[in-house]
Amino acid sequence: MSNKEISQPNQNIYEAKCPIIYALDIIGQKWKIPIMWHLSEQESIRYNELKRSVTGITNMMLTKSLQELEAYQLVNRIQYDTIPPKVEYSLTERGKSLLPALNELHVWGEEQILLDQKAQQ
Repeated sequence: MSNKEISQPNQNIYEAKCPIIYALDIIGQKWKIPIMWHLSEQESIRYNELKRSVTGITNMMLTKSLQELEAYQLVNRIQYDTIPPKVEYSLTERGKSLLPALNELHVWGEEQILLDQKAQQ
């Protein structure tokens, strides 16, 4: 085997998908993490209750974000055939598996805020 064959990886590094970039493509938009955070606090939550919990989100952005999270199988949407219609949202097992990482990100963010506050004093 020549040195040229040994030094070349099986795939071009620029074609390979970075797991962090892939994850951020899924949850990195402004509203998705707050939505998931609020969903994690309860077993299930109705749309209007979730909208009140996520301060500042519009109906359009909440609907769009929930649809995208559902498409990635991070959120369950259950519609009950009642009058008036009732819809509940909850995290899937896949969504729940993200919570430890979000918690660590939360802890890291708090530490950074404290460091920045100390630096400004």
